[in-house]
Amino acid sequence: MSAPTHTRPHPVATGGGVGTRLPWWALALPTLAFVTLLALILNPADAQAAAGDPAITQLLERVRQLLAR
Repeated sequence: MSAPTHTRPHPVATGGGVGTRLPWWALALPTLAFVTLLALILNPADAQAAAGDPAITQLLERVRQLLAR
């Protein structure tokens, strides 16, 4: 017993414009990330190293030790 096949009622349009629209954030977020990284490359003095709270560093070290067991 064979299953019926479905065909498209009309042909797919190959020309014309783009049928998909991007949301505003699909272009804004990569642009923002690019500009931020470019600013850090151009002025690395503004980029702060991860020398923050020693408690966070100790916590992360403790987690790493527990996972290494």
